[in-house]
Amino acid sequence: MPKLQGFEFWRTTLKGACYVVAPMVDQSELAWRLLSRRHGAQLCYTPMLHAQVFVRDPNYRRENLYNEVSPEDRPLIAQFCANDPEVFIQAALLAQDYCDAIDLNLGCPQMIAKRGHYGAFLQEEWDLLQKIVTMANEKISVPITCKIRVFSEVDKTVQYATMLEKAGCQLLTVHGRTKEQKGAMTGVASWEHIKAVRKAVGIPVFANGNIQHLSDVHRCIDETGVQGVMSAEGNLHNPALFEGRSPPVWEMAEEYLEVVRQYPCSLSYVRAHLFKMWHHTLQIYQDLREELAKVKTIDGMAEVNRQLKERCQEEMAVQAGAEKPTGVLPFPHWICQPYVRPGPKEQPCENGKPSASTKPVCVKRALEVSEGQSEFLSKNKQKKAARNPKKNFNPEQKPKYIKCEQCGNPKVDGRSSAMRVTCGITGPWRAVYTRQGNYQTNTNVGNNSVKMYV
Repeated sequence: MPKLQGFEFWRTTLKGACYVVAPMVDQSELAWRLLSRRHGAQLCYTPMLHAQVFVRDPNYRRENLYNEVSPEDRPLIAQFCANDPEVFIQAALLAQDYCDAIDLNLGCPQMIAKRGHYGAFLQEEWDLLQKIVTMANEKISVPITCKIRVFSEVDKTVQYATMLEKAGCQLLTVHGRTKEQKGAMTGVASWEHIKAVRKAVGIPVFANGNIQHLSDVHRCIDETGVQGVMSAEGNLHNPALFEGRSPPVWEMAEEYLEVVRQYPCSLSYVRAHLFKMWHHTLQIYQDLREELAKVKTIDGMAEVNRQLKERCQEEMAVQAGAEKPTGVLPFPHWICQPYVRPGPKEQPCENGKPSASTKPVCVKRALEVSEGQSEFLSKNKQKKAARNPKKNFNPEQKPKYIKCEQCGNPKVDGRSSAMRVTCGITGPWRAVYTRQGNYQTNTNVGNNSVKMYV
């Protein structure tokens, strides 16, 4: 039987899913997906998986997909990051029996994606992407989908989307932000771009961005014409978002912990979810914030959740006869609700007034190393300075080494105290350096021999 494509795939296999939980690294694990499905989510993605690691490491496959099998967890799309057609296909072949589609991540904007050359940092390489999607569409038994970010230009974004459709993409998720819009520079997602893509392609489209409440989902569908809406941050702060409810945080936390007991996962995942859900309350009860950061068992986390619940209920009792408290939050802090990141500051013009045409800038903290100004160092550097007061953090005063022509590692000419490394090898290698003693030694690294003179 030939695999379903486009709208037929969306209507039949995905059951016309409209409410979608995004793929989130270390955050969309099985337990969280099941909790979200109980509260209105109709489709979930796995966390982003590294195709190359998935192919070579059986433990990685078991921990991230094979052991996370539940009849309730369907339909499910497995997402991979990759930049090699063959590797992507090998990973997809290993995963296709455990999911309903394979998604190629073309939207991750983080620095790790830049270093690994995947995600949004492939969006200019159309020939490569066309090859990946085309080959995968021909060899994989389940449909291939893609999640992208937009270009600044609407026309270029549309051309990008139509290229992926022609290559064999059967469903497209469009995050309405550019790869530069992240962290403090996140800003507002452009539904205009998403609407233009939806009009141009003949496959289902999911929208991603600006989703904080169920009303935003309906408004996005009305304005863009998409088939579904994906939520990441909104879902993390309120897993009942697609249900149209804003329940007390402890209610969702208690239910989530019960699911985790049935489907265990890393404690770091659980802790991160509780921090997200309790975000507003933990700004008030700092002692319990510290406690949650330290506990090392599910029972310990449940106890912190119980204490937070008790304190919030005490507040509720005090406020029962009082007027509605004023504050910046739309609901009391113990109610599940979105966290809105503060927008980037605008650069003022010469006359001191902000300019609408001026792009917002993210200013990094200056690195000061003069005596008495250690507070300008990062927390990590301050800890190092406390352990070693003589340590110099000024990059301009660090010793400069000549790079080896063959390997790129430091090489310093000289005798006695100076170090000179001679590399009589080819190909990638790892050198071990020593600056003590006054002898010549051969260090074996893999199949190579590295001569070091000190």
